[in-house]
Amino acid sequence: MRTASNPQLVPSSNYNTSSDTAPMTQKKILWFRRDLRIEDNPLLSIGGEVMPIFIFDTEILKTLHPQDRRVSFIYARVLWLKDALRQKGLDLKLYLGNPIEIAALLEQEGFDDVYASGDYDAYAKERDIKVSHSLDFHALHDTYIFKPEEVRKDDGSPYLVFTPFYNKAKTLFTPKHLQAYPFAQQSLYETSYEGITHIAAGQKTVLPLDISSIGFEPNFIVTIAPERKLEHFETAITDYAKARDYLGTDATSHLSLDLRFGTISVRAILRFLVEQKKKGVETEPFFRQLVFRDFYASLLFSYPDLATHNHKYRFNGIEDVSKFKAFCEAKAGVPVVDAGITELINTGNMHNRVRMICASFFTKDLLLPWQWGERFFAQHLLDYDAASNILSWQWSAGTGIDPQPYFRIFNPYLQSKKFDKEAQYIKKWIPQLQAIEAKHIHDETYLLSHTIEGYPKPIVNHKEASNYALAYYKKQL
Repeated sequence: MRTASNPQLVPSSNYNTSSDTAPMTQKKILWFRRDLRIEDNPLLSIGGEVMPIFIFDTEILKTLHPQDRRVSFIYARVLWLKDALRQKGLDLKLYLGNPIEIAALLEQEGFDDVYASGDYDAYAKERDIKVSHSLDFHALHDTYIFKPEEVRKDDGSPYLVFTPFYNKAKTLFTPKHLQAYPFAQQSLYETSYEGITHIAAGQKTVLPLDISSIGFEPNFIVTIAPERKLEHFETAITDYAKARDYLGTDATSHLSLDLRFGTISVRAILRFLVEQKKKGVETEPFFRQLVFRDFYASLLFSYPDLATHNHKYRFNGIEDVSKFKAFCEAKAGVPVVDAGITELINTGNMHNRVRMICASFFTKDLLLPWQWGERFFAQHLLDYDAASNILSWQWSAGTGIDPQPYFRIFNPYLQSKKFDKEAQYIKKWIPQLQAIEAKHIHDETYLLSHTIEGYPKPIVNHKEASNYALAYYKKQL
């Protein structure tokens, strides 16, 4: 039985230098996953005879809607990657099927080694272990700043609170975390790279190179090209610390999608921050957010049960399908919540501040199970990241490892008044409220006592709902 390995590849400080980092002997599979780019990619620092591949994983695809925007985004990016590799004398072989079955067939075809960037959620870890039964699996570090077990207490146990994790991370952070991987000398394994190779029940079928071949329909969302994202952020980062929570401004990075699918390397973003810091820009707040992303990934890696189970307390929520339906259809009658859900459904995006407001309303005002909300976000968020989404929902519910206290409940009206004072964000996504004064939009009493054409009244009274939630929590305790 083969076993997984984790080679310690050392990146180069020369961002543009080409060099070999592995001997040109055995043919190697380069499995692209959450690293859909060619620049600063550890896969392309593996020298020798290579076959780059991407797998449309049927175990994942079968759970998704045929118009899922993420699949459209990934498909378009995979085509871009295929073209970019061709320009370097390589190519990308596309598969459709179960990666475990595909690995078994590749072993039969004489391959021994597969290289891929590490992926740390429960499904990915189990999948990679099973793949390693057929091929020597080499996990490369790429997706996060630190390896999942790199930032630990002195006794080797995981940090359960972010601030100590952050302080330790800063002591461990060195220039090597900034370094780019060079392009190695590679030769392309000779095989057909046409179409999409469908593997099912051990049989191969070559399908046309079209999104319909994988069972999906085009549903593209226009986004800024990854290559231009850092240019865009350069104009916003100066206001990031003060303005990122405000809904009428554009002070966010817009990099979450690129971090999720690796269209920009985390090291490129770190190098960008270094350059901005040299110019006198305050970069610590955004660096802190990047480390927070690592913190959540480390927690889910160490405690995989967090994906579905509370870490603290027995707060399981109260199942109420009618309330859940109203929330998911943007008919809760709470303007900032309905605006956020409308944005999510229509674009696949949602401002981070609004995510927190919606999650608090869902778990506290509506007392619904956080797992329901997490799954709903998972269905619609373009930048869905299991660790960040799951741990954020547990934080809002007060059940996670590093939670918001269960007794702290966001007031959605005070939140919208503070972060969307003129109701610009709300009116953008809820046109029925265009004629309503902003002060009334932030006033629950007004919304409860007035009928607005085409817009529902709040389904709960916030004060009553929050008092009921506190009583429920205390009873559970």
